[in-house]
Amino acid sequence: MIAEIAIAEPLPRWAVMWLLAGGVFLAGKLAMRAALGRVQPAPTGWDEVAWLALWPGMDAGAFFRRGAAPARTVADGSGLTAVLLGLGLIWGGARHLESPLAAGWVAMVGLVLVLHFGLFRLLAGCWQRQGRRVRPIMDRPALSLSLAEFWGQRWNRAFRDLAHRWIFRPVLRRWGRHAATAAVFLASGLVHELVITVPAGAGYGLPLIYFLIQELGMTLERRLFPGSAAVAGRGHLLPRWIFTHVFTLGPAFILFPPPFVERVILPFLHFIHALP
Repeated sequence: MIAEIAIAEPLPRWAVMWLLAGGVFLAGKLAMRAALGRVQPAPTGWDEVAWLALWPGMDAGAFFRRGAAPARTVADGSGLTAVLLGLGLIWGGARHLESPLAAGWVAMVGLVLVLHFGLFRLLAGCWQRQGRRVRPIMDRPALSLSLAEFWGQRWNRAFRDLAHRWIFRPVLRRWGRHAATAAVFLASGLVHELVITVPAGAGYGLPLIYFLIQELGMTLERRLFPGSAAVAGRGHLLPRWIFTHVFTLGPAFILFPPPFVERVILPFLHFIHALP
């Protein structure tokens, strides 16, 4: 049976979700800024505000150290396309589905498109044009040919940078790469428990299980596909791609259990008038 707890009113559950997510984001920002220390030339007050509130990334060094060309520029229209597609799913596609659970899932995909693939990518392009060495939060994850590439380079680079600095590197020095990778997945599972199952008041442990599955996938990947995808023959690329996306997308229902969709996402969609 799924455990349940009561969320105190008057805040609706979706507001609790956004507040918790915002708190995690702010804590990560402050930790990464403190770790960077002094920068030359010294950032202005506007630089500090922009870093804190107008850029979702966590690589403080890339944001504050200006002058060199960005490592990878964002000059295409994919950000705007993602925003428009996401808005269509939220305020169009979701309301035409009879199943509330399906409507919630479609709207969640729309939210990710609008924010992570859309607005965040547009912001990356804007800051790159200002000389900031920032990289997109999402870097074409569908092209990933391994779980290591998906989680380490292409999906949610903000969390990757934060976890790499405060979890992966310290654990790596003491216990090695496998332990460091497991520690990052454990931390990611706990963070998702906080922003998913706590607001929903149910489904505890399921997001953590999802990220433990990812750790298992990484272990299997090293055995099934030794070596990097860059040196693999063409005949091995499709199996690598399938393996990667079966592990990331297949158990997604565990990461976002039905109580979260029904108690958090659907009320939020009613609040923003995406559902009648």
